[in-house]
Amino acid sequence: MAPSCKARQRYFAEALGTALLLAIVIGSGIMAERLSGGNIALALLANTLATVGGLYVLIEVLGPLSGAHFNPAVSLVMAWRGELARRDLLPYVLAQLLGAVLGAWLAHAMFDLSLWQLSAKPRSGLGQWIAEAVATAGLLLVILRAPAGRAAGLVAAYIGAAYWFTASTSFANPAAAFGRMFSDSFAGISPASVPGFVLAQLLGAGLGLGLHGGLGGSLRRR
Repeated sequence: MAPSCKARQRYFAEALGTALLLAIVIGSGIMAERLSGGNIALALLANTLATVGGLYVLIEVLGPLSGAHFNPAVSLVMAWRGELARRDLLPYVLAQLLGAVLGAWLAHAMFDLSLWQLSAKPRSGLGQWIAEAVATAGLLLVILRAPAGRAAGLVAAYIGAAYWFTASTSFANPAAAFGRMFSDSFAGISPASVPGFVLAQLLGAGLGLGLHGGLGGSLRRR
């Protein structure tokens, strides 16, 4: 059965939101690296501020349409909880992955860079994997426990903080790791590093759901 018009709108919102999020993350990283004069801390600060602001706006604008997941780990947890129909899970994830690649290409186009790139930046090791698990667990905990109407601000604030307190700068998103693999820039990640990040993120998502349950939240929607 073909998806309904509303379903197609949700999938498009996920693809568009993920594309714009990746364009913001990668594009601001490119700009920050160009303007920071080699000061990595300053570049990371600029990258953080752009991501926080952009993420807040995207959640506010697209949340009413699709839930503004932009993240396969979030969609997986929402499907487990019954807040996302199981039939929508695969289309959501595919839309997010496609959007992530398109967002990387958009960032490159805006800065007159080659569209097709593979990152040479390694991000691996136990500390990085623990950081991604922690970042993703915290993200899911914030999403699941945010008061009604306040998720956008809380999620954006958490991601801004996690940029700085995690060794990995808080990807916390398998689609982001996938898309950033195609950018040999400040925000990139080498293809060899992506599987470890994704596994850590999925484990972190499960941990976040478990922590929510431990705090009295329901693991599945009643």
